[in-house]
Amino acid sequence: MFSDEFYPRFSDTDALGHINNTCIPVWFEGAREGVFKVFSPDLDLKTWPLILAKIDVHFHAQIFYGEKIEVRTFVSRIGNSSFDVYQEVWQQDECKASGTAVMVHFCYQQQRAVAIDENLKQILLSHAPTQEKRS
Repeated sequence: MFSDEFYPRFSDTDALGHINNTCIPVWFEGAREGVFKVFSPDLDLKTWPLILAKIDVHFHAQIFYGEKIEVRTFVSRIGNSSFDVYQEVWQQDECKASGTAVMVHFCYQQQRAVAIDENLKQILLSHAPTQEKRS
């Protein structure tokens, strides 16, 4: 599991006083940096090996300004050339939002998906969700 903790910015709030729903996908993308580093340790955009194929977000409860949040990031599925990144937003010991991003290992020169090698798969598997990590 990867974990990022931070306080929401004031600009993340909406007119109702809670965190705007458009912030969650942005937070999830930022918290995927650990996954990105598995494929590109220096995060060099000239040799970037991933594309985002799909995201979904589920909202479970309101998230509030002024209270620390934690984004937990797991690798929940690994295929031949794609994998799922499952993420949760936690605040005050409660899961407030969750979502999944489908990432594809991609060669921009060839403009096609490429297989994830076994070494990378093993590293990704070390970030699979377990019951004790999620609760």
